[in-house]
Amino acid sequence: MRHRLNLISFVRTLAVVHTIETINNSSFLPGVRLGYYICDTCSDASKAIYSTEWLLAVNGTLPVQCEVLERPNVKAIIGARFSEDSMAVARLLSLYMVPQISTTSSAQTLSDRVRYPAFLRTIPSDVHQIKALANFMNYFHWDWVGVVYGDDDYGKNAFQSFLAEAEFADICPAFEEILPHYLAHNDIDSRLQEVAETIRSSDATVVLLILKEELVSKLFKEMIRQKISRTWIASDAWSMSQNISQMDGINQVGDIFGFTFITGPNPGFKEFLNELTLAPGSVNLFLEEYKALGKGKGFLTEAVDISITYGERLAVWSIAHALKNLLNCNSTVCLGERDFPPWKLLKALKKVKFTMDNQIFYFNASGNFMNGYDLIHWEPDETSGQRRLSVVGNYNLTKKEVLIEVPIQWNNNTVPISRCSDICPPGTAKKLLKTSCCHNCTQCLEGTYSNETNLANCLPCEIGTWSMKGWTSCQPKEEEYWKGDGSHAIVLLTFTSLGFLLLLFNLIIFLVFRKNPVMKQAGGNMYLFIIAGLALSFSSVILFIGKPSVPICIGRQLLYALGFSLLVLCILVKALRTYLVFKRLFQSNQWFHKTGRHIIIIGGTLIQVLICTLWMIFDSPDVETLKSDQSMITTFQCNEGSGTGFALMLSYIALLALVCFSLAFKLRKVPHRFNETGHIILSMLIYLFVWVCFTPVYIAKIDERYSIQAAAILVSCYGIIFCHFAPKWYMALCKKKEEISLQSHGQKPARSWVTMSNAVDMQPD
Repeated sequence: MRHRLNLISFVRTLAVVHTIETINNSSFLPGVRLGYYICDTCSDASKAIYSTEWLLAVNGTLPVQCEVLERPNVKAIIGARFSEDSMAVARLLSLYMVPQISTTSSAQTLSDRVRYPAFLRTIPSDVHQIKALANFMNYFHWDWVGVVYGDDDYGKNAFQSFLAEAEFADICPAFEEILPHYLAHNDIDSRLQEVAETIRSSDATVVLLILKEELVSKLFKEMIRQKISRTWIASDAWSMSQNISQMDGINQVGDIFGFTFITGPNPGFKEFLNELTLAPGSVNLFLEEYKALGKGKGFLTEAVDISITYGERLAVWSIAHALKNLLNCNSTVCLGERDFPPWKLLKALKKVKFTMDNQIFYFNASGNFMNGYDLIHWEPDETSGQRRLSVVGNYNLTKKEVLIEVPIQWNNNTVPISRCSDICPPGTAKKLLKTSCCHNCTQCLEGTYSNETNLANCLPCEIGTWSMKGWTSCQPKEEEYWKGDGSHAIVLLTFTSLGFLLLLFNLIIFLVFRKNPVMKQAGGNMYLFIIAGLALSFSSVILFIGKPSVPICIGRQLLYALGFSLLVLCILVKALRTYLVFKRLFQSNQWFHKTGRHIIIIGGTLIQVLICTLWMIFDSPDVETLKSDQSMITTFQCNEGSGTGFALMLSYIALLALVCFSLAFKLRKVPHRFNETGHIILSMLIYLFVWVCFTPVYIAKIDERYSIQAAAILVSCYGIIFCHFAPKWYMALCKKKEEISLQSHGQKPARSWVTMSNAVDMQPD
């Protein structure tokens, strides 16, 4: 069966011929002419071995019965095109160390210097191409990619390399399909239909094709027939195929990208193709076959991008430079031995280093040129219905990154998306499913954050910072306490300031009317102790404002405990005095007037001092810091320490208030002139009611218990002011002295009551 002429292979072969003739027509190798033989491998490894044997057998150079000839006429072989063919040829040539230079075989295994010591190539190995492909997919965030590869060594090796690189780059194969590389395979058509169905049913919109040009052509015909459009990634085997780019309906298959080996100029080659004249005596059966097709002048330069023949030019020139060094050539003559064994040329090739088109070329330790790749985009041509192959970027082997140099014109002006899962936005992290590319997005928990997309794990907050669920950054927690400019603080300070003003007003009234019977009835000098107790209590409220500290926490409890104990003890003394008067015991009990009341006040206060001292010794108030993972607020508040000490302090004041209330209640029916008993009853009821309401709030540990405590102190203090002081202001300012002394609501007092009242009023304090 005869196959049609492959124009790309034909043009590549002519590039070798043209470069040889260019060198022969120059003085680069003075006195030396290069010759060539051309054999067709027919893309078959067995045929390639046969052709190699034929080349070595020319002029009897093939050893007979394993006899090795040290100096055959054939010194080097350029080819083959496909990696599988090159591997077969390289095994044979390695026996005789005949250098082999391929311009397109990119399989990674050919870099093995042990298995293929005589193999060289003017391109990088597939390991770099696969890195470039994975890098390109990452550039557009394609992590869900289908792969179709051939069952030859090139396809299998490239696919295994892709799997390894894809795992490293977090790219997952959505499907893996294999096609027989042999075009005459019996199942080729059925397999093509199966692969087409897999592509159609997959949700992957990007497909990598590691196939020969002929297989891609067949697959695309099936895609066009089924109207399947995808984004295709081409391996080097077909990335520059003019035959595929000119297929009918090629614009229907979708975007096509690929990497090709570095291309470049080939001076004079275009003119050579247009003329196609060979040197005298040369025989080229392939050229004759092409001329038999009857194609016009310039057909080849339009059908094939001749820049892809840069590798052939480099291969021939690398041999020429090696020969120049091996033969000791100068500007006029080559003095070295010309009948040299091939291994010497191989040795010279490994050391060769030359400059062409402002680039330096040499074979590295693995026998490869390392000059990167060009990124090709197949742009639709709406006029012709074909594709234009344009270089839009490159892959730099040194930087190991894809550089997009020209804006890419996408089909539908939209960059395709090929992901197994949606991108996880900042504030979330990936929760992997079956593969590394398929995931759910979960919000970062408290104390963690993510500030980038698709993070595998949320990052922990630094010390001193915190975050809430789903946050993209961490922040310092806000400190919460009663700040001076807060609403709570303003209310407390307002009522506390008003309380101090009332105390000042009260002090002024007392000093002005200190000799007035009203002030004597109010307790005389004890009036000042009540004012002092209230001042201490109001001062304790001020300590509820601001950031708590241990001294502040202790101070506000002690000030209230001592201040309110003092004023309640003073009120208790007043209640006892009234009780003794109306029980007709006052005149006979001068001890109480002179000493007893002071002992009660001092002794009662010392009892509270003792309670507070034991409280401070065993478990004093402290600063409590409340933090929650569910909040960005750190609350600073005072902790009373021992609940027993706090309870005893309040219970002692409550006990004093209860005694006052009991005494006043017994005296509730005294004449109106002595209605201070009613004031005591009301003030103590207010106090007891307020603190009875506070007790369950405190026991329940309600967050607002401290504001309620401060309010309770204020209410208690205002209860004392309005129940004990306000009536005295009215009587001192609004009543005449005679009315105060002799009348009570217009009723003339009985003499017995007047006598006792005078006894009370006139007692000095």
